[in-house]
Amino acid sequence: MVDIFINGPDGRLEARYLPPSNSALPVVTILHPHPLKGGRMDNDVVQCMSKAFHEQGFGTLRFNFRGVGRSEGVFGDGEGELNDAAAALDWLQSSQYLTNSLWVAGFSFGAWIAMQLLMRRPEFERFVIVNPQIDTFDFNFLAPCPVSGQIIYGEQDKTVSQAAVENLVAKIRAQRGLNICYDTISGANHSFDGLLDKLNKCIQEYVKRELATMEKEREQIAS
Repeated sequence: MVDIFINGPDGRLEARYLPPSNSALPVVTILHPHPLKGGRMDNDVVQCMSKAFHEQGFGTLRFNFRGVGRSEGVFGDGEGELNDAAAALDWLQSSQYLTNSLWVAGFSFGAWIAMQLLMRRPEFERFVIVNPQIDTFDFNFLAPCPVSGQIIYGEQDKTVSQAAVENLVAKIRAQRGLNICYDTISGANHSFDGLLDKLNKCIQEYVKRELATMEKEREQIAS
């Protein structure tokens, strides 16, 4: 693991980077929950997500949004955090760590930022979001959603309603050419207390399938 500071739009951003097991595998940027509600890159769910990706050989980049931990600045009401995420991606692309494939992931508030970043930056090939706060934040910008991905929901989440998540899944699935994997985890609350192992397994199973799919797609293009 490499502890780094990234030059962000409102000061330096504290970050941690784990390289992929080989340069052909993707790097995923993982975004944490709401800064004003205790969200940080060391959140248990964010660390679980990072571990799941890394166990499949991915590189992982996670960082503290402005004003969190040793990151400089103050909360930016969402727009500032989106700019932080863009700066982190810029660092990744301009550094020695650039790979052929980039993914984005996020938990709760971080899922909202991740999907906005996805809309702005065409570099991403897949997304993974966990308990997106659809009841709190507007996700209507996903029209159309540019790439396929995974949405995970804890069925005992009291922060996000299952109906809202399923409505989002249905809207994205209605778009042509996308494969949206929707997974629910029984008994899981918003923070997956006591069930992080199931979250880890859920992400790893999706990643395995998608890596195989992407490899087949590359082979077809090459032939």
